[in-house]
Amino acid sequence: MLQPEVREAFFRGCKDVDEAKACLEDPQALLGYMDRAGVDRFVLINYESPEVMGFTSETNDWILDYCKAAPDRLLPCVGPHPKFHDDLGAETQRLVDLGARMFKIHGPHMLVQPNAYQDDYPQLADMYRVLSETGIPVMFHTGTSIFRSARIKYGDPVTLDDVGCDFPDLKVIIAHGGRPLWTDEAWFLLRWFPNFYLDLSGIPPKRILQWFPRVAQIADRTMFGTDWPSPGIPPVKQNLDAVRALDLPAEAIEEIVSGTALRVFPPR
Repeated sequence: MLQPEVREAFFRGCKDVDEAKACLEDPQALLGYMDRAGVDRFVLINYESPEVMGFTSETNDWILDYCKAAPDRLLPCVGPHPKFHDDLGAETQRLVDLGARMFKIHGPHMLVQPNAYQDDYPQLADMYRVLSETGIPVMFHTGTSIFRSARIKYGDPVTLDDVGCDFPDLKVIIAHGGRPLWTDEAWFLLRWFPNFYLDLSGIPPKRILQWFPRVAQIADRTMFGTDWPSPGIPPVKQNLDAVRALDLPAEAIEEIVSGTALRVFPPR
């Protein structure tokens, strides 16, 4: 589904492109890749972004079907776009009923603010209500994007203040910690809202303690992530080994690479 210029940039920057392409074609290839990396479970991120990336609403059902190959190890993340669903609450419930384990709002690629339920997309509130009731987390992209058609202003995490205040039971995952422009803002929100979680995907491990020097304080709400196979992202095992080598207490490392995720995504 990728727009031609997005596809070219995506695979030009991928560091193990042949393995990535094989995994996109066959979930068994992905399971083998995970085994070699020492990873038990993946959350597979998908969202609608027809204008910027090329992903239509079909991507949600595609990932739900893909993950049927190993539902105990492959957790589908979907991302219905409020612009293309008249009844977003019903669509959210449909995807939850079909097995979605996480939802994603990628503001810079969807061209949507997380708090757009206050103006352009009131139906977003219906999504957040359903997810609050079902306990399914929603991830918000924060920070920059390398793709030329993206709009970075939608990556400012400050708009999540409204979401946290208006939907206090919603589990919110701050993807990428606002890197590199808004890490301080992300840290404040994480400290302020007890249902907010930090995702480390897309952050070079050597930058984690630079941008979040007190991350051990919220290790029980911090999750290792890879952003693989996005451009510039190292192979998963290399990334995981670097996170395990951080100058943090062993118990904090264990929370980051395993404990937090097991609580947010309990085995079924």
